Amino acid sequence: MSALPHDLYCDEIIGRTDALRAVLRGADLEATVPTCPEWTLRDLAVHVGGAHRWAGEIVRTGATEAVPHERVPEFRPEGDDPAVLDAWLAHGAAKTVEALRAAGPDQEVWSWGWERSTGFWARRMAHETIVHQADAALTAQAGYEVAPELAADTIEEWLEIIAFAQAVGYKKEAAELTGAGRSIHLHATDAPGAEWLIEFGEDGFTWRRAHEKATVALRGPLTDVMLVFNRRLAPDSDRVEVLGDAELLDFWLERAAFG
Repeated sequence: MSALPHDLYCDEIIGRTDALRAVLRGADLEATVPTCPEWTLRDLAVHVGGAHRWAGEIVRTGATEAVPHERVPEFRPEGDDPAVLDAWLAHGAAKTVEALRAAGPDQEVWSWGWERSTGFWARRMAHETIVHQADAALTAQAGYEVAPELAADTIEEWLEIIAFAQAVGYKKEAAELTGAGRSIHLHATDAPGAEWLIEFGEDGFTWRRAHEKATVALRGPLTDVMLVFNRRLAPDSDRVEVLGDAELLDFWLERAAFG
């Protein structure tokens, strides 16, 4: 089940899209995104807007199977005009949120994940936009902030995604996240209770909210811990602290991939 209210996720899709658009205005859209080096800023924007429209079409139609991209209206913007891209991003987010609000969180629809509901898509699109807006902000060296409850939920959703990828064999790298007796502690220094213990087992890994000694600990402000955990900020950044077996954290980050 979604950890936060459906309306909050809907609000975040709009708010984060607006923040992304603000970063893109006046930026070099052909600049390479360091955290996604196969993309330019334009590619990043088109990816986000296309994801919004795809999810929105699934929700709007009550789809019971995957919707091909070619069946999604205006899946890509027309031409290279930055103003067209900006309007396309805004319109896509608005239409997707309109569909999500109309459906509510409990309608059954197709998803690629562990939960087939409109609530899954509200949460997924909120965090998709949160993380990719970070990509744009880091590229443009712009400011970036996330509310604590959303940063924490981004971490927890990412744990769920990697566990799902491991369980269904989607990524061979995720299958390697095993090994009893090893653990990772995530510790936000500015948000009480925002701590997680990830414990490796013979067949996978589990996690829980806890303050316990681990093989390696990642400490820092919650947003920065989230960015490291989502592979948007290097673990050797001076914004965070790694205590213990840093190679284990690197082992996780190298294999915790999806998509």
